[in-house]
Amino acid sequence: MNLPGTTDLLLLRPGDAGYAEETAGFQTGFVRRPAVVLGARSAGDVAAAVRYAAARDLPLAVQATGHGVPGPLEGGVLVTTRRMDRVAVDPAARTARIEAGVRWGEVVAAAAPYGLAPPNGSATSVGAVGYTLGGGLGILARAAGHAADRVRSLDVVTGDGRTHRAVREGSELYWGLLGGGPGLGIVTAMEIELVPVGRLYGGSLAFDGRRVDPAAVLAAYEAWTWTVPDELTSSFAAVPYPDLPALPPGLRGRYVVSVRVAYPGTDGERLVAPLREIGPVLADSLREMPYAESRTIHSDPEVPHAYYGDSVVLGRLDVDRVAEVLRRTGPAADGADPMVVVQINHLGGALARPAPNAVPFREGRFLLRLLTAGDRQRARALLDPAFARLTPDVLGRAVNFAFGAGDRTEGLHEPGTRKRLAGLRSSYDPANLFRSV
Repeated sequence: MNLPGTTDLLLLRPGDAGYAEETAGFQTGFVRRPAVVLGARSAGDVAAAVRYAAARDLPLAVQATGHGVPGPLEGGVLVTTRRMDRVAVDPAARTARIEAGVRWGEVVAAAAPYGLAPPNGSATSVGAVGYTLGGGLGILARAAGHAADRVRSLDVVTGDGRTHRAVREGSELYWGLLGGGPGLGIVTAMEIELVPVGRLYGGSLAFDGRRVDPAAVLAAYEAWTWTVPDELTSSFAAVPYPDLPALPPGLRGRYVVSVRVAYPGTDGERLVAPLREIGPVLADSLREMPYAESRTIHSDPEVPHAYYGDSVVLGRLDVDRVAEVLRRTGPAADGADPMVVVQINHLGGALARPAPNAVPFREGRFLLRLLTAGDRQRARALLDPAFARLTPDVLGRAVNFAFGAGDRTEGLHEPGTRKRLAGLRSSYDPANLFRSV
């Protein structure tokens, strides 16, 4: 199909060959069923797709890798950007220009020969642009800040059909696109700063949660976070693995409690020494590594699957309250099926610094995520009571980690930011094309 201004825009409707593959993403639990799929290869294609939807008053959404949980989009237009996959690194300027369909792994590979690294997250299969627009909590987040903080410019087609370049200096659109959530337009490319990191100290210490009390690991971890420098980024996780043949023998049926570390300094072994005193270690992968291996620190799943969850930013980590959450979601809890993954990220450091974007709750000290599989209603019945126990310390929720709970917008931003974003959406999407996201 060739709309005016396009190169070779793919158009698919329900029943067409390739429709299911084009609408599928990493998240398999929430399937979109648009009336029209438009596969873009260029910014001109994206602009044409927006005009197509506007002329027919159809709701509009965008998908790159499909890691984010989609809105329903029944009968609307889905623009897919995975074919927009060019990366260009400027080693002298320490920047990368990244198109909308690029995954972080491709940026890591392009930057590595120059001793540079992007502000990617733990899973390098995630789309770089979508991750950054949600704020972006990277491998070295406490040292480098939010991914959004390192964006120099954004190329975007807004809901009014216009093309813009939003830059850091004094742009209200730039401010709202970064951390504000969906609804302002489709970003076709961004220029982002890279950081000089060739190697880092990182990996994980894993404990058997049936031999070492998870609450004791949590308490030791919380105390340890007060002692580390801003440059050290870490997280705590508790994962009750089911006894399934598809899992590696070392994980089948185990309750694994771990601390993950990423640090660009040279004294990592000294800094993690207190963690080794917690108890017998099930597995130890802490080591010096090339930055290109940083994805192994968390070893996030690479196979598409269904998941549901949510997150809260905490002003402090009340060990007793979170220990109760661990008890309610761990393998010994009544009805704790399906498995619930608990992850706690240490915030602060560079993440707390102000920046000209809409990323909220920078004063937060920890981010806590609960993630599970299965039916949304069943998952909420399991997770909501756990989140409720944390209410006294909750500042809000994180846009990037509303895993299937993105239909609930309360708590994603402070009231002043919500009002400012609403004004931007009325200016840049007057026809409310992005109403389904």
